[in-house]
Amino acid sequence: MNKKALVIASMGSMLDNFNKPNIRLLKELGYDVTIAANFNCEDSNSKEKNDEFCRMMQEEGINIQHIDFSRKLFNISKQISSIKQTKELLKQGFDLIHCHSPICAAITRIVANKYRKKGTKIIYTAHGFHFYKGAPIKNWLIYYPIEKFCSRFTDILITINHEDYNLAQKKMKAKKNEYVQGVGIDIEKLNKSQVNKNDKKRDLGIPMDSIIILSVGELSRRKNHETLIKAVDMLKNTKIHCLIAGRGDLEDYLKSKAKENCTAEQVHFLGFRTDVAELYKIADFYVHPAFQEGLSVAVMEAMASGLPCVLSDIRGNRDLIENGEGGFLCNPLLPQEFATSINKLIHGDDLCAKMSKRNIVCAKNLDIKQSNKKMLEIYTSNI
Repeated sequence: MNKKALVIASMGSMLDNFNKPNIRLLKELGYDVTIAANFNCEDSNSKEKNDEFCRMMQEEGINIQHIDFSRKLFNISKQISSIKQTKELLKQGFDLIHCHSPICAAITRIVANKYRKKGTKIIYTAHGFHFYKGAPIKNWLIYYPIEKFCSRFTDILITINHEDYNLAQKKMKAKKNEYVQGVGIDIEKLNKSQVNKNDKKRDLGIPMDSIIILSVGELSRRKNHETLIKAVDMLKNTKIHCLIAGRGDLEDYLKSKAKENCTAEQVHFLGFRTDVAELYKIADFYVHPAFQEGLSVAVMEAMASGLPCVLSDIRGNRDLIENGEGGFLCNPLLPQEFATSINKLIHGDDLCAKMSKRNIVCAKNLDIKQSNKKMLEIYTSNI
């Protein structure tokens, strides 16, 4: 009988967008794999995208289990429901459980502790602790105690940036801490993507001589696209066209901000895209003003595509870009810093060429092959 593994997260999008390599790796290792998440909730994935992901996984022999997880901590009815469903799921008996997302991971580790005592290996990947240098005090008051308590029920705690890893080493109680440099990016696939730039611009309704800024991410407060919109307005350069790829609750609000800042014709909300690799190839710069990140896949892909990057000066981003090396780091609360940095790139061809070359070289260490190799070591380790 095959060993059984469970990969579990709050939202289906977390499994779809960041964990397919882990799921397939466990399958290759001979595990009977089950994935569990809330597949009905629309976030960065639409319901149709979640359904497509589930069909693909089932075709690959992966078992699917829906759990009513909510990312809202105080949605009590949902949390109670998800606890009951998780308890029922774990009765199936798993040899390995790999959990993601803070609330899901807390519930799963507490429920799974009795199975851990019988030999089940519990792994948790923190895709960016909610508490970090500069985080709101409420994050430290709520999430830090929960994570510290639950770390006692963790065999391997994986962190994906240096700030989180150092904190885990000092404060968390997991049996073992591991650093994995993000979930990895498929550089080969990115490089294979071909696009006719003029045709693509024409399809998007963008003038041929445009200066294109790209930003990829969920339209949420955390991703902070409002700062980018304000920066574009400050530049007063009609050649600039800003492409924002993603969907989320703040779409209407951000569109109103674009109109309010007289940049509506320059800011293009593209929604969910399957052609992001092509968008990287037509862009001149990549801008990511997020308030919070673990280690952004979009930034890593932009680097691998040779784009100079203007990023918020936060944990995770600092692991990828040094200020002036590969791009610029800016205060996420100050649109003027982003505007100034973007302007430097617009008027600095030699600087952009240097940054592009640097980012392509550095991104080679972020390839999916590297992260898969590390995850193979973790999955096969004896602890």
